[in-house]
Amino acid sequence: MSGLTTISTNVFDAQAVRAEFPILSRTVHGNVPLVYLDSAATAQKPQCVIDAISRFYERSNANVHRGGHALGAEATSLYEDARSTVAEFLGAASNEIVFTRGTTEGINLVAASWSQMMGERLKGRSIVISGMEHHANIVPWQMVCQRLGAELRVINVRDDGTLDLDHAQSIIDETTAFVSVVHVSNTLGVINDVHAICSMARAVGAHSLVDGAQAVVHHAIDVYRIGCDFYVFSGHKLYGPTGIGVVFGRAEILAQMPPYQGGGSMIDEVTFERSTYLDAPMRFEAGTPNMDGAIGLAEAIRWFTCLDRVEVEAHEAARSTQLHDVLASIDGLRILGPSQAHVGIRSFVIDGVHANDIGVLLDEQGFAIRVGHHCTMPLMKRFGITSSARASIAVYTTAEDIDRFATALLRSIRLLR
Repeated sequence: MSGLTTISTNVFDAQAVRAEFPILSRTVHGNVPLVYLDSAATAQKPQCVIDAISRFYERSNANVHRGGHALGAEATSLYEDARSTVAEFLGAASNEIVFTRGTTEGINLVAASWSQMMGERLKGRSIVISGMEHHANIVPWQMVCQRLGAELRVINVRDDGTLDLDHAQSIIDETTAFVSVVHVSNTLGVINDVHAICSMARAVGAHSLVDGAQAVVHHAIDVYRIGCDFYVFSGHKLYGPTGIGVVFGRAEILAQMPPYQGGGSMIDEVTFERSTYLDAPMRFEAGTPNMDGAIGLAEAIRWFTCLDRVEVEAHEAARSTQLHDVLASIDGLRILGPSQAHVGIRSFVIDGVHANDIGVLLDEQGFAIRVGHHCTMPLMKRFGITSSARASIAVYTTAEDIDRFATALLRSIRLLR
């Protein structure tokens, strides 16, 4: 059972939620209270997720889909129950859920297997991504295009940080075989109209993938309403453990795709002459899977869905607005991305101040933020910069966290100017 019951008050109690996360009570650099504003990189874990993983190793640890003994059956049941939990969370069927190591491996799995299925048919075709993609949604498609002679096309990013959907419409055409776009930018926080983009792909007979790494933790996801063929995300950004991710793939497409890796668990029969393979999703899960990761992810989803979704979204919207207003009030600070239609991810640059220096001074005061290019080098170049600072919120972020961040940021800027 989840360690947190449904919070049903009219005002979201962030402090009550925060108490579920043991790491948030610690100090750093001696006795400085931790304020964690790097949840877009990885979210912290509630106690119930930590307990679920420990409980698995204390009581149920065995390999799955193998032994006929009691522990093996119990571990397999927990693992497959986790698949069902993820499927329900996304509005999908269990046989459409493939477990991976994370979003990066998920995109690589789709790119490698789908392109192998297409083969020479990709020569002269186009694959479309956007100008705000994470490197994990750029490099695999570059590799496909280089190997099979396809063209990589990129949807323009407007000056306000939103995608140019008119440009998308113009480059998604009869030559397009695949469209792969991010749902929520990990740098800009912008929410893209992925339903519209997937509809453009479907209209020309192309398949589509949505990178949901930053979206699943902020919005309810229904993959069939979105209209995508694939949806990928990582567990660690959804309050779950690291090393576990998910690929949703439409059953009829997965059935046509060859294995991504070979080994145990994914085979039907093996001889020295040839091998045959199991149906999806097992076909794509070679070897011993991340059992505790899947179980921990399922517990994180159960914990998260116990919260009142309306209250959570209202709370995050309030903290996101508060963060934006704090940053917008500082002279010489430029926020990347739109002021509207974004989640609580705010990247910024400060005139005359290097992002790394801001990160160091904030860390000394107990604040964890991200600095660098955020694995979006082409997007940095689009805005004429090489790096930025990024603050990101989560369900456990409080108004006091943002107030203290504002004070610390101003203090840091004064020291650096």
